[in-house]
Amino acid sequence: MRERGGETLVILPTYDERSSLPTIVSALREQLPEADILIIDDSSPDGTGEIAEELAAKDSRISVLHRQGKLGLGTAYIAGFERALAGRYRFAIEMDSDGSHLTSDLPRLIAAAREGAGLVLGARWIPGGRIEHWPWYRQAISRTGTAIARISLRSNLHDLTSGFRVIDTTWLRRLDLSNVTTEGYGFQVEVAWALERMGCPVTEVPITFVERSSGRSKMSLGIVLEALAKVLLWGWQLRFGKLRA
Repeated sequence: MRERGGETLVILPTYDERSSLPTIVSALREQLPEADILIIDDSSPDGTGEIAEELAAKDSRISVLHRQGKLGLGTAYIAGFERALAGRYRFAIEMDSDGSHLTSDLPRLIAAAREGAGLVLGARWIPGGRIEHWPWYRQAISRTGTAIARISLRSNLHDLTSGFRVIDTTWLRRLDLSNVTTEGYGFQVEVAWALERMGCPVTEVPITFVERSSGRSKMSLGIVLEALAKVLLWGWQLRFGKLRA
């Protein structure tokens, strides 16, 4: 990673994404030729880390962070945020490395950030947003979880769990990242809600979410239950404890 970054750092956490990583990096290059890319690999047993190094050897704007063991999505993004802050990037981008998030949506997300949004969410559950190749029950689970989070947290955001987002590092710098402890859905909810409560201007941009065509999802029942438990706890604290809306 260069000592001083450019405008944008794209953070790509990976675990067993050997087949999809080159494709997503190539697509990113087409949409954001000047962006820096940070690949964070958790010792993928399928050799994703080696593929990442090969990509970095061909492109000076790509760097790789190797971590010992599967440490989780939340800690990967925190490590990426720290790099973005240290490199003085203007924007940090979160997105999946499995192809679920379309790079063709990125120009609209970044445009919203440049227009003044501190947090831009690529939203599925607003007009114009959609999901491809998810069965009805997965969509129902996701919609229900989002509704529970919105009600419990008194949030105005429609897609709190979205993992496709652009964050202005001016606002990111105000977060106490040491207090963010959740993973997966819970991590995305926690960060978005924290920024919303701080008064960060949030824009939701409709996206198309595409179910991965290969590999296996890293989402587990434990991560879903963790998110639900945290959301209900925060909701209780908001009403009866010391948290403020």
